[in-house]
Amino acid sequence: MVTALDATKRENKQQSELKNLRDAGQIPAVIYGYNVESTPVYVNGADFLKVIREAGRNGVISLQIDGNKRNVILNDYQEDSIKKDILHIDFLAVDMKVEIEANVRVELVGDSPGVKDGGVLQQSVHELPVIAKPNELPDAIQVDISNLHVGDTLTVADIKDSYSYKIAQEDELTIASVLAPRQEEEISTGEEQEPGIPENVEGRETTVENESK
Repeated sequence: MVTALDATKRENKQQSELKNLRDAGQIPAVIYGYNVESTPVYVNGADFLKVIREAGRNGVISLQIDGNKRNVILNDYQEDSIKKDILHIDFLAVDMKVEIEANVRVELVGDSPGVKDGGVLQQSVHELPVIAKPNELPDAIQVDISNLHVGDTLTVADIKDSYSYKIAQEDELTIASVLAPRQEEEISTGEEQEPGIPENVEGRETTVENESK
């Protein structure tokens, strides 16, 4: 499904104008990619969040600029570290017939018998690169852990044939495992944690180029 979103070209790139836009509920953005020159634009913040909720983090958006429509996906975004407001967006224009690579969040589903037996579930990877046509990109990779016992490990090799899209990662990469309680106690407190995600945008946390672009 392609969801529509209106955008307006930005002629003034000064920092003061960016602040004025944000104060008015708009989000500065840029569109680049397939058959389009890098173009500064802005979109309504409330409309953008509604579209992302409807289309999903990797959903295709029909970005309408001055009567022209471009199929885009949300490539990157920048957020305020305190308020969690979206400060800037990167839209990538795509050819619907050509495969692209995008990072997709990993979602563990099912009940692990190892956890029921007292083991501790550890998710080592929270996103994976996927190669697919734009309208075939999933919003999440659901990984079934219902057969994961204490001491078991799930790797990319274990799941890669379960989907219609390609996971562009080494087979040996561990996605999740169930540790015995004693092993869990020995893990350093500095273990990897899931990267922070803005409450208003699901998916991976990203960084964009300087907002003044």
